[in-house]
Amino acid sequence: MTTSAMQFRIEEFLRFLRFEQNASAHTLRNYESDLGQFHGFLTQTPEGDSRPEPELGQIDNLTIREFLAFLYRQGNRKSSVARKLACLRSFMRFLSEKGVIPGNPAKIVATPRQEKRLPEHLRIDSATELVEAPDISTAGGKRDRAILEFLYGTGVRVSELVGLDLGDLDIDEGLLRVLGKGRKERVVPFGRKAREALESYLVERRELLMRSKGRKNAEAVFLNARGGRLTSRSIGNIVDRYMSKTAEKLKVHPHTLRHTFATHMLEAGADLRSIQELLGHESLSTTQKYTHVSIEQLVRVYKSCHPRGRQSRKTPPAD
Repeated sequence: MTTSAMQFRIEEFLRFLRFEQNASAHTLRNYESDLGQFHGFLTQTPEGDSRPEPELGQIDNLTIREFLAFLYRQGNRKSSVARKLACLRSFMRFLSEKGVIPGNPAKIVATPRQEKRLPEHLRIDSATELVEAPDISTAGGKRDRAILEFLYGTGVRVSELVGLDLGDLDIDEGLLRVLGKGRKERVVPFGRKAREALESYLVERRELLMRSKGRKNAEAVFLNARGGRLTSRSIGNIVDRYMSKTAEKLKVHPHTLRHTFATHMLEAGADLRSIQELLGHESLSTTQKYTHVSIEQLVRVYKSCHPRGRQSRKTPPAD
C-alpha cells in the first residue's frame, strides 16, 4: 500500500516531534490520532465513500473550519476540538516552515471558546493518604512511595518522571534536573520526605539491577520488576491502585497530583512566578488557572469567618 503525500508528511512531522522536540509518548499518540482523523475526514465522504486526497496546498481555512464542524457533529467537546485545532496549527506551521505549503491556514481559525473548568486537585489529607498508602516493608512499596512522593512533592509531569536518570538527581542538595517540553531543562527542589523515600528505594533498585542484569536501563531511576524503565501507563496504574485504597476512592490521573502540588503551593502563599518555574510552564497564563482555585478558597473562608459574610439564618415571620 503506497503512502500518500499527506501521510508521508504526517510521519515526518511525528519524527520531528519525537527526536527534535522531545515530545512525550502521550503527546505523540494524540497528534498521530488527531492528524489521522483529519486525513480520514479529507479522504472520505460523510457517507463513508472514498474520495481523492487533496493537494496539501489546497487545504485552506475553510477546509479546517469544515473539519471542526464535523467534529462538533460527532459530539466532540470544545476542549477536544481545541486540542485538535492546536495540533493542526503545529502541523501546518511545520509544513509552512519547510516550504511545503505557502502559509499556515489553521492560524486564522479561531479557537473554540472554552468552558471554564477548574483543575481537579486533592485535599491535603487525601494527598497525604495517597502518598502514604504503599507498604514500604516491600521493595515494590518503597518504589511506589518514592514515585508518589515525587509526583506530589515536585509537580513534575509523568513523562518527566519516567525519563529521570540517576545523573539528574542531586540527593544531598535535594534538587532534580528535569527535561521538559521542547527539551527545556529546569531544576526542581524536592523535600525531606521525597529524599527519604528515594534513598530507601535506591537500595532496592541496586539489588533489582543485580538480579535482572539490566544494563540497558542502568541509568533509569524508576524501574519495573524486570529492571526496565517504567512507562507513563505504569505510573497511571500505580496511582489508580493506591487511590482505590484511600477513603475517598476517587478516580484520579497522575496529572491530578501535579495540579494538587500547584494548588497547595498557591494556597500556602507561593507566588505565581515561582509556581510557573517549578511546573515548567512557558506562559504565566497557563499557571494563572490555579488562581481560580485559590479565589474559591478565599470566598469560602470569607463566608465562614467574616461577621458580614456568614449566611444568616432566616428569622421566621411574626404571626
